Amino acid sequence: MFPKAWLCFLTVCAGLTTLSSVHGEADLTSRKPNIVWIVGENFDLDFGCYGAENVKTPNVDRLAKQGVRYTNVYSTSPVCAPSRSAFMTGMYATTTDMHHMRSHRDDDFRLPDGVRPLTLCLQDAGYQTANVTHIGQRVVGTGKLDLNFVNEGPLYQTKLWSDIDTSKPFFAQFNMPEAEYDIYDRKSAEKERVVWVGEEWHPKIATEQNVNPPPYYPDHPIVRQEWARYLNSASGMDVRIGWILEQLKKDGVAEDTVVIFFGDNGRLEARGIHWCFDSGLHVPMVIHWPKNFPIPAGYREGLVDERVISLIDLTATTLVIAGLEVPRTMQGQPFLGPEQGTERRFAFSARDRIDETEIRQRSVRGKRYHYVRNYTPGAGFMSLNRYKEKCFLVKPLMRELDAAGKLTGPPAELMKPFANEQLFDTLVDSYETVNLVNSQVPEHQTVLREMRSALDTWASETRDRGVIPEAREVVAPFEKEMHDWFGTPEWVTRNR
Repeated sequence: MFPKAWLCFLTVCAGLTTLSSVHGEADLTSRKPNIVWIVGENFDLDFGCYGAENVKTPNVDRLAKQGVRYTNVYSTSPVCAPSRSAFMTGMYATTTDMHHMRSHRDDDFRLPDGVRPLTLCLQDAGYQTANVTHIGQRVVGTGKLDLNFVNEGPLYQTKLWSDIDTSKPFFAQFNMPEAEYDIYDRKSAEKERVVWVGEEWHPKIATEQNVNPPPYYPDHPIVRQEWARYLNSASGMDVRIGWILEQLKKDGVAEDTVVIFFGDNGRLEARGIHWCFDSGLHVPMVIHWPKNFPIPAGYREGLVDERVISLIDLTATTLVIAGLEVPRTMQGQPFLGPEQGTERRFAFSARDRIDETEIRQRSVRGKRYHYVRNYTPGAGFMSLNRYKEKCFLVKPLMRELDAAGKLTGPPAELMKPFANEQLFDTLVDSYETVNLVNSQVPEHQTVLREMRSALDTWASETRDRGVIPEAREVVAPFEKEMHDWFGTPEWVTRNR
């Protein structure tokens, strides 16, 4: 639980301070900007504006050119539910007991005292809220929640764009269908290959022949095919983003609307989501500010912002955009406006149980170095997770190649259990394949000590609940659920 002072958040949410007090513009006392969140599902920085090849993303690129592109934003978790639970509340999931994947779905869990979902605060401030799935007949979102809290009441007022009164301020969230495997019919176990959402129509910019997957994978047709499907998902999502931006213009609200594009967690790849590598935590973020509202401190058209930002900082920043004060006890801090927090030195992230797979990791990310602590002996890339085994074709492929002695270099190293600690210099090792924990370079040892200490301090100050085991009766049902959904590989049965 949190101090009683947190309860003032309820009053703060109801008592909107106008944008005139935020930006010093007396003539805007009755106006608030619309806010649009476009949430990419499982993306790293794989867009043209970030230098990615074999993608076609003109809409994201245009937003970046006319807005601010952020290069060092990290999710608090490498998987959707804990990450989304965090950025919907501005609090680390490890503090609020929402750190395990898809937890508290059928119990009486409530958010701690004073912690409220962002959308309810915005509604108190006069915003309409929508989790938009359709604009006309076009699918522009999934309506996905996937939050580890379900007892706070309705979080949005509609899912249809046509229900929004655009003459009044609104907050519209678009949870994009890409990038994800088509799994939500829960029949994945029956399928020979689980296809990617939208792969039948996505622009085929990336092909098996022109892509260059990371060096921690073997050079194999299956690897290249899957990498092409992922990149084409980025191009396909950009098409949907174009539909959203087109509708804002059509309704005459484009210049009254702050557009924020970001990813919920890292990349949909075998060594991406679920793991505390950059590929699982590094997310894109682009913010475009409308012409009809004064530009806030920290924003400049065409700016490339290299500050280290945690995704929970977006929660606080969204409150500032809406003219609301940020509670002092909120763990996220604003990175736009006059009350920006002290620039972060590190972004902290955590991985705990995901589905049936119980593995604990913690991550400390600075501008250059990345430290990961692994708390589960013997765990690693090849640990059993039925979703990964069924959908991510690269994982069973590498298991097969490894058994045949056909892997060398980084792919072979990836098959080994993770070391207890990992330290990467991302400036020279962007794919994070060289562990510097045992390096004798003085700088490396200094950084290692600093990041170890930073993690220990963060865990203590934020009351990291990862040390508290989940009850067995909570964990046990996930094995059957995942088996029924994705099946169980034959090697698991043979080894039992």
